[in-house]
Amino acid sequence: MAKFNTFEEIISWQKARELNSEIYKLTNNNTSFSKDFGLRDQIRRSSISISSNIAEGFERETTKEFIRFLYIAKASAGEFRSQLYLSFDIEYITNEQFEKLKLKVNEVSKLLSGLIKYLTSTL
Repeated sequence: MAKFNTFEEIISWQKARELNSEIYKLTNNNTSFSKDFGLRDQIRRSSISISSNIAEGFERETTKEFIRFLYIAKASAGEFRSQLYLSFDIEYITNEQFEKLKLKVNEVSKLLSGLIKYLTSTL
Protein backbone atom coordinates (compact mmCIF):
# COMPACT_ATOMS: atom_id res chain seq x y z
CA MET A 1 0.00 0.00 0.00
CA ALA A 2 1.14 3.56 -0.61
CA LYS A 3 2.58 5.53 2.27
CA PHE A 4 -0.63 7.23 3.37
CA ASN A 5 -2.26 6.89 6.75
CA THR A 6 -5.63 8.28 5.66
CA PHE A 7 -7.25 8.98 2.32
CA GLU A 8 -7.34 12.66 3.27
CA GLU A 9 -3.56 12.74 2.80
CA ILE A 10 -3.86 11.74 -0.87
CA ILE A 11 -3.37 14.80 -3.09
CA SER A 12 -5.72 13.54 -5.81
CA TRP A 13 -8.47 13.21 -3.18
CA GLN A 14 -7.77 16.74 -1.89
CA LYS A 15 -7.98 18.15 -5.43
CA ALA A 16 -11.15 16.17 -6.15
CA ARG A 17 -12.67 17.56 -2.95
CA GLU A 18 -11.95 21.09 -4.20
CA LEU A 19 -13.57 20.20 -7.52
CA ASN A 20 -16.70 18.98 -5.69
CA SER A 21 -16.99 22.26 -3.85
CA GLU A 22 -16.57 24.30 -7.02
CA ILE A 23 -19.13 22.35 -9.05
CA TYR A 24 -21.69 22.54 -6.23
CA LYS A 25 -21.23 26.30 -5.92
CA LEU A 26 -21.42 26.74 -9.68
CA THR A 27 -24.55 24.63 -10.11
CA ASN A 28 -26.26 26.23 -7.09
CA ASN A 29 -25.72 29.75 -8.43
CA ASN A 30 -26.55 29.09 -12.08
CA THR A 31 -30.13 29.48 -13.32
CA SER A 32 -29.55 27.17 -16.29
CA PHE A 33 -28.45 24.32 -14.03
CA SER A 34 -31.29 25.00 -11.61
CA LYS A 35 -33.75 24.26 -14.43
CA ASP A 36 -31.86 21.25 -15.82
CA PHE A 37 -32.03 18.77 -12.97
CA GLY A 38 -30.68 15.90 -15.06
CA LEU A 39 -27.39 17.49 -16.08
CA ARG A 40 -26.97 19.26 -12.74
CA ASP A 41 -27.38 16.05 -10.78
CA GLN A 42 -25.22 14.01 -13.17
CA ILE A 43 -22.28 16.42 -13.17
CA ARG A 44 -22.46 16.57 -9.38
CA ARG A 45 -22.57 12.78 -9.11
CA SER A 46 -19.59 12.30 -11.42
CA SER A 47 -17.59 14.84 -9.42
CA ILE A 48 -18.48 13.21 -6.11
CA SER A 49 -17.65 9.80 -7.56
CA ILE A 50 -14.03 10.83 -8.09
CA SER A 51 -13.30 11.61 -4.44
CA SER A 52 -15.58 8.86 -3.14
CA ASN A 53 -13.85 6.13 -5.12
CA ILE A 54 -10.42 7.31 -4.02
CA ALA A 55 -11.58 7.14 -0.39
CA GLU A 56 -13.38 3.82 -0.76
CA GLY A 57 -10.44 2.21 -2.54
CA PHE A 58 -8.03 3.37 0.14
CA GLU A 59 -10.24 1.96 2.88
CA ARG A 60 -10.26 -1.46 1.19
CA GLU A 61 -6.71 -1.79 2.54
CA THR A 62 -5.26 -3.88 -0.30
CA THR A 63 -3.21 -2.40 -3.10
CA LYS A 64 -5.08 -4.31 -5.82
CA GLU A 65 -8.45 -3.08 -4.58
CA PHE A 66 -7.13 0.45 -4.19
CA ILE A 67 -5.89 0.42 -7.79
CA ARG A 68 -9.26 -0.87 -9.02
CA PHE A 69 -11.07 2.00 -7.31
CA LEU A 70 -8.54 4.53 -8.60
CA TYR A 71 -9.38 3.37 -12.13
CA ILE A 72 -13.06 3.93 -11.35
CA ALA A 73 -12.23 7.42 -10.02
CA LYS A 74 -10.28 8.14 -13.21
CA ALA A 75 -13.25 7.01 -15.30
CA SER A 76 -15.49 9.34 -13.30
CA ALA A 77 -13.09 12.18 -14.09
CA GLY A 78 -13.61 11.41 -17.78
CA GLU A 79 -17.37 11.38 -17.28
CA PHE A 80 -17.16 14.73 -15.49
CA ARG A 81 -15.07 16.20 -18.29
CA SER A 82 -17.60 15.05 -20.89
CA GLN A 83 -20.45 16.67 -18.94
CA LEU A 84 -18.35 19.79 -18.59
CA TYR A 85 -18.04 20.01 -22.39
CA LEU A 86 -21.81 19.67 -22.72
CA SER A 87 -22.35 22.38 -20.11
CA PHE A 88 -20.10 24.68 -22.12
CA ASP A 89 -21.60 23.72 -25.50
CA ILE A 90 -25.13 24.55 -24.36
CA GLU A 91 -23.88 27.76 -22.74
CA TYR A 92 -24.56 26.90 -19.12
CA ILE A 93 -21.01 27.95 -18.25
CA THR A 94 -18.61 30.54 -19.61
CA ASN A 95 -15.35 29.75 -21.35
CA GLU A 96 -13.49 30.91 -18.25
CA GLN A 97 -15.48 28.57 -15.98
CA PHE A 98 -15.03 25.72 -18.46
CA GLU A 99 -11.26 26.16 -18.73
CA LYS A 100 -10.81 26.47 -14.97
CA LEU A 101 -12.77 23.31 -14.21
CA LYS A 102 -11.22 21.39 -17.10
CA LEU A 103 -7.76 22.25 -15.81
CA LYS A 104 -8.69 21.03 -12.33
CA VAL A 105 -10.22 17.75 -13.46
CA ASN A 106 -7.29 17.09 -15.80
CA GLU A 107 -4.93 17.63 -12.88
CA VAL A 108 -6.86 15.11 -10.80
CA SER A 109 -6.77 12.64 -13.70
CA LYS A 110 -3.00 13.00 -14.07
CA LEU A 111 -2.48 12.58 -10.33
CA LEU A 112 -4.59 9.42 -10.41
CA SER A 113 -2.60 8.05 -13.35
CA GLY A 114 0.63 8.65 -11.47
CA LEU A 115 -0.67 7.00 -8.32
CA ILE A 116 -1.96 4.00 -10.29
CA LYS A 117 1.41 3.64 -12.01
CA TYR A 118 3.26 3.83 -8.71
CA LEU A 119 0.98 1.36 -6.93
CA THR A 120 1.11 -1.07 -9.85
CA SER A 121 4.91 -1.03 -9.69
CA THR A 122 4.76 -2.15 -6.04
CA LEU A 123 2.76 -5.31 -6.75
